[in-house]
Amino acid sequence: MKKPDHTNQLINESSPYLLQHAHNPVDWRPWNDKSLDEAKEKNQLLLISVGYSACHWCHVMEHESFEDAEVAAIMNTNYISVKVDREERPDVDQVYMNAVQAMTGMGGWPMNVVALPDGRPVWGGTYFQKDQWKSALTQIAHLYENQPEKLLEYAEKLEEGLSQMQIIEIPENKKKLEKSLFDGIISKWKSVLDHKNGGYNRSPKFMMPSNYDFLLRFAHQEKDTELSNYVQHTFDKISWGGVYDPIDGGFSRYSVDEKWHVPHFEKMLYDNAQLVSSYASLYKLTKNRWYADVVEKTLEFVETDLQHQSGAFYSALDADSDNGQGDSEEGAYYVWTKDELMEILEDDYELFSEVYRIDAFGRWEKDYYVLIRTKSLEELSANLNLSKEELSAKLKALHEKLGSERSKRAKPGLDDKSITSWNAMMISGYCHAFQALQNENYLVKAEAAMDFIWKNLIQPDGRLYHTYKNGKSSINAYLEDYAFVIQSLLDLYESSFKEYYLEKAQELLEILEHDFKDEKTGLFYFTSSMDRALINRIIDVQDNVIPAANSVMAHNYYKLGKLTGNTKLVDRSEKMLQAVLPGINDYAQSYSNWLLLLLNFTHPFYEVAITGDNSEELAKGFQEQYLPHKVLAGSKTESDFGILKDRLKSGDSLIYICEHGNCQLPVHNLSEALGQMN
Repeated sequence: MKKPDHTNQLINESSPYLLQHAHNPVDWRPWNDKSLDEAKEKNQLLLISVGYSACHWCHVMEHESFEDAEVAAIMNTNYISVKVDREERPDVDQVYMNAVQAMTGMGGWPMNVVALPDGRPVWGGTYFQKDQWKSALTQIAHLYENQPEKLLEYAEKLEEGLSQMQIIEIPENKKKLEKSLFDGIISKWKSVLDHKNGGYNRSPKFMMPSNYDFLLRFAHQEKDTELSNYVQHTFDKISWGGVYDPIDGGFSRYSVDEKWHVPHFEKMLYDNAQLVSSYASLYKLTKNRWYADVVEKTLEFVETDLQHQSGAFYSALDADSDNGQGDSEEGAYYVWTKDELMEILEDDYELFSEVYRIDAFGRWEKDYYVLIRTKSLEELSANLNLSKEELSAKLKALHEKLGSERSKRAKPGLDDKSITSWNAMMISGYCHAFQALQNENYLVKAEAAMDFIWKNLIQPDGRLYHTYKNGKSSINAYLEDYAFVIQSLLDLYESSFKEYYLEKAQELLEILEHDFKDEKTGLFYFTSSMDRALINRIIDVQDNVIPAANSVMAHNYYKLGKLTGNTKLVDRSEKMLQAVLPGINDYAQSYSNWLLLLLNFTHPFYEVAITGDNSEELAKGFQEQYLPHKVLAGSKTESDFGILKDRLKSGDSLIYICEHGNCQLPVHNLSEALGQMN
């Protein structure tokens, strides 16, 4: 194999995405003080290009433009070119994504921005074809050389606009938190639901777990059967194939069509972590075995493909892989031709074909099929004249056969860095799976992963790091890392009742208060005060595919306040909620995690304390039930901790159901306790 002629500064980085570009003829620099200072010293424009390792169009643009000598010459002559892994530097991604969206009305990856030497953006967009890219870069360089004042004037206007976007007006009067706040929100929300395919009336379709978690809980507490059925239908459709991989398990990032059929094939840790939690909740509510199967199969995928023996979780599997002809092709690892399936499955092909629609419905492009079901196992077993158990066993054997055949293919690339926030989400996923299924191994996995964070992602002063790769951590953590680690510590406590996890959560909370807090709003900045300032400091409040770190922190305050009996923490949670309430009505889907929190204030919410020798056994009953409106504490021994204090009675196992610290008379069994919860 011919050695690359060129090596740039990215060769010294650990990010798989940056290393992919280390032999481009473009003189890429990493995002660091040296690169930024060089642009200022030379008074050269910055070209900031952001992507991630599993991004299909990032690979396309690299191949078309960044590997091209002519393009590289334009970039190297006129720009200080900086490559950024958005997963390593979500702060940089967020700041410049806001700018690109302000300039173009849309965003995505790859994201490419031209900025003044001081970092202020003047032009940007997403994917560009080679000729567009060359033309734009040449024109901007010419303008900077001949009329730099025009770019400076535009940068100042854009900077002012971006600063305005960050202003969060605190209402003079607190809003009364009552059920009526949901009235307009829910009716407006229902108008955009796709009752046929699940999800929303649009494509592409993203899973949006926090949206559906909110709708499910609201429907449950308000006894809205239609809405509850819709959410279950959505999760059925998502898990019947296409975006869900029935052979290896695990979910792809999104569907390009309206029926969840053809995925954008990359598999991200954060999607799978959140969806494990969502399907665990569905299983708790319905006891439908299919949802438990999805949880178990997804965790099998995570353990096989995204976990290191240390307990840490990797970030992603790429969408693209070798198609067997030496070319990298999206989905090559996952898709099948009809001839392949007939040859592998032989006499079982007809049954498989009926289950997974090897017909015009399941056909993707060329002669490729993406496996998708359109019926439940109950419906299919009736059609095929098999019992549900027989059909499940048959499909399991066929999946294994195809899995064995698939294992001969080239696997998609692995992004093997570990991101603190995503690892924490996966810990929460394991905790929720443990609670729903009472599989002790899931709790062991969750504790091992937290142990990894504590050993490898903590700085000497107790602060968190953001990433880990090859034994190295260097990037200071962001708000999302603290928020999700604290959340996972609370989930671990409610799963194991080890007070150590609550103590660790409180330690991180102190650091967070010091490094990230905005005193005026009670909210938190995304970046630490310890880090080099970017063009503006963002307070992110909108929930997306991943909930906003501020909404996660508001939940953490609420839950920690309820567990410890510290009402100031609950007040803090309410203050954060009040700060975002004015924006919720405009686009509720972007505030779904905040709306989950609002339910805590407008509907009954319980603190459950279980004491005595039988406390763990009694706790299982609560863990297995769908009870999203409670916190759970337990101890076999005397405890001074919050709601457990003075609750132990010698020789007796008791359950206390409390609201706002006021407890009803203790009871001895689950049914009596549930009777005290409305």
